[in-house]
Amino acid sequence: MVSFNNHPTVTVLGSKPNLYQAATSELEYLHCVREIRGSTSSILITIFLLTVIITLATTMTSTANRVYGQPNPMNLTIADSSNIQNIPTKKVHVGDINIAYKMLGTGEPILLISGSYSDMNAWQPSILRDLSLNHTVIVFDTRGVGNTTTGSKPYTIEQLANDTAGLLDALKIQKADVLGYSLGSFVAQQLTISHPEKVNRLILVAPSCGGEEGIPRSPELVEFFSETVNKSINNIPIAPQDVKTLLAISMGSAWMELHPNFLETIPNDIDLFAGNPPNTIKQQNDIAQGWLATNWSGICDELTKVSNPTLIITGTHDNNVPSGNSLVIAGKIPGAWLVQIKDAGHALFDQYPEKLNSVLQTFLSTTTPLS
Repeated sequence: MVSFNNHPTVTVLGSKPNLYQAATSELEYLHCVREIRGSTSSILITIFLLTVIITLATTMTSTANRVYGQPNPMNLTIADSSNIQNIPTKKVHVGDINIAYKMLGTGEPILLISGSYSDMNAWQPSILRDLSLNHTVIVFDTRGVGNTTTGSKPYTIEQLANDTAGLLDALKIQKADVLGYSLGSFVAQQLTISHPEKVNRLILVAPSCGGEEGIPRSPELVEFFSETVNKSINNIPIAPQDVKTLLAISMGSAWMELHPNFLETIPNDIDLFAGNPPNTIKQQNDIAQGWLATNWSGICDELTKVSNPTLIITGTHDNNVPSGNSLVIAGKIPGAWLVQIKDAGHALFDQYPEKLNSVLQTFLSTTTPLS
């Protein structure tokens, strides 16, 4: 059992990749939960082992390290001197598009792949600050987003992965650590499978491997997202209440209970899709919904071939990309680390950045990149 330094609310169970052996259709997970009372200096820790039986559709034969974190709620606003918007944007030609990107920091490269409707300036400042202390961080606008052109090729996860590989080639980066969030995690998985020579360590935040083994969104959520996107692309105003509903969904029910006044701080004129052309909004929604649908094979089984050191992070109350998908991926990639952030929803970067920073730094400092 290994604890993250200075962050006793997060614990790694087992330092060996054979923490558990999934040899049957029932998989036992070990949880370590720490109860926090008062300040960090006066912590009452209650450690207990809880066995949860997860029934899976198929037999899994891989192993994983298990991490469970119970973070302290905190404000979303973090003062930070590393303002990504002040870093000049550069462009490079890749295939049929011009990709806009920024670089900061020094050290081994780490490439960040954004989620839906987000440009490269949307990353949480403290995440960029901490990563850039010992890495060269590359952020970029994906196809059709922000300052990256749309091009003429079909808009698919595979194409976005090819774009990403092309960006690394254009920057003369032979291999990089790769972090993908939400839709970006789909792209990161596809990149690792299609271009394994490009990826060192793999970090998947709010991920799903899609298809028949994945856990889809609820039909109600799919319909609500689609209706909101259709309003946006048809220039129909999105009611302030719908905007707040979307934000509440992203935060998750547990976090909203801890922050009951959060929605009161949201301005009524917030633009959820700023910087995205209508066609890109629709295409991103379509490929995300398609990936999470169960009417295709998905890439879950292909992940069994991944040998990269892998970290998987999810919020326990993520409904946008249901958190159970992370369990599926952890059971596929040999030796994967799985981190669950208690009470976090899909927006865990903004909800618990300090805990995420701790997990990221521990993973990056204690694992060895592929040679």
